Amino acid sequence: RARLPWRPFQPSRSFRVLSGPFRSFSNLFGRFGLFGRLFTLFLLSFDGTGLIIEKLMPCRSSRSPARMNPAEERETEKSPQGAWRFPMPRTRRRRRRRSSSHRGRTLLLVFILLAVTYACFRAFLRPPEQKTDESGAVQSVSDNLPEGLSDEEAESLRSHYERKPSFYTVLVSGVDDGNGGSDTNILVAIDAENDYIYGVSIPRDSKAVFNGKNHKINAAYNTGGMELLAEVVSHQLGIPVDYTVLVDLRGFEALVNAIGGVEFYIPIDMDYDDPYQDLSIHFTKGTRLLYGEDALKVVRFRHNNDGTGYGSEDVGRMTTQQNFLKAVAKKTLTPANVTKVNEFVKIFHQYVETDLTINNLAWLGAQFIAMGPDRIDFCTLPGEWKSPYIYVDPEETLAL
Repeated sequence: RARLPWRPFQPSRSFRVLSGPFRSFSNLFGRFGLFGRLFTLFLLSFDGTGLIIEKLMPCRSSRSPARMNPAEERETEKSPQGAWRFPMPRTRRRRRRRSSSHRGRTLLLVFILLAVTYACFRAFLRPPEQKTDESGAVQSVSDNLPEGLSDEEAESLRSHYERKPSFYTVLVSGVDDGNGGSDTNILVAIDAENDYIYGVSIPRDSKAVFNGKNHKINAAYNTGGMELLAEVVSHQLGIPVDYTVLVDLRGFEALVNAIGGVEFYIPIDMDYDDPYQDLSIHFTKGTRLLYGEDALKVVRFRHNNDGTGYGSEDVGRMTTQQNFLKAVAKKTLTPANVTKVNEFVKIFHQYVETDLTINNLAWLGAQFIAMGPDRIDFCTLPGEWKSPYIYVDPEETLAL
């Protein structure tokens, strides 16, 4: 082997540590079309940093050896092993100055790459747009208030029509197996300005009027899909629904399995069989680790075979669903699961339908991660059961 007076270029440990995670992220962002591929190139530039540095700041290994003067040539000798030995540089000060210069340029290059990557990532995130009433009612209300109103009445009317900044409403529905209706409906409000997420469960038996007749609200999906369901919910509550998300129940199972199951407290004994749906639910009260199929059975349970159970059926079931969703959110943000973004994206593409764009979803996901699971709260739309419907309480609903 030749004993060289210089060392071939090798990337520093920081480059080797960074290259692995960015390589895995590239597999994810490569799915998002042209922008994703461009963003991947920025991420992968960390893998190519060594080559870039070698091109911008060539070290002696990338050049031909410096020409030696006659005195140095005489000092060169053949070793017994047959390898050539070259004299080392005479001045250590020059080598230190060159090494310091290379280190400064390297740090500057890394800083530029990080800045460009961060800028591209921020540009990819795009907040959703609030939807306004097509009739133009949700506009500049202050200029069109009726005359004769007191200050309190005017403020109340203004707050009812005007939208809060960075506040979005999303109707999340789970498809019922076999029956065609939406089994679960949760109106989610994302308050990005105050860092909070609110979810209101809407009982499936709530009375709603559409097409000139009384119906249970979950029948709206079977009649006109998510568009009609969002319209009915908006009319029922008097607030706009900005976006919709439809989740297949198999997607719920896949998500729970992907995060490694959820430790959950089952509030009551469950003993139910439905031969028509080939569904059997048998659990005892207590804490246990639930995976996809069992988790779905727990959140779908309404009553036992003998009619006992929650006592309030839908209300009790919705409380269990809300508690389980919070447990899922908490488990998803654990260190073991935050690296499974690629797997979550696959589940989303396969089992979820939404009118939110990829940029909107990325922005909402960033907000969710920043808020954390402790900033999520759920409640149930207040109402009273009078067969065959649940009648929404207007006063309590307005206060909510």
